[in-house]
Amino acid sequence: MSNTSKTDWARIDAMSDDEIETSDIPPLTDDFFSNAKLRMPSYSLATVTIRVDPETLLWFQSKGEEAEQHMAAALRIYAQAQKNVANIRQSA
Repeated sequence: MSNTSKTDWARIDAMSDDEIETSDIPPLTDDFFSNAKLRMPSYSLATVTIRVDPETLLWFQSKGEEAEQHMAAALRIYAQAQKNVANIRQSA
């Protein structure tokens, strides 16, 4: 069995948001968000020092005592998205 994608990634990359068919995706309602729960991973985090612009830091701090966990989650999501993009480009 081959793991090679037959998707035309160049065509997908060239599409605008308006060209993407989303009719089969239900809308995210207020009920969805009121029941959503942030699930933090249970693994340990490394301690680092980074420079962050004041506006970004204040936004995270405004979210409460778990600001550092939220920052770590945002960085993890960004890193995973970048890995996914790299994998897609390598597959093309």
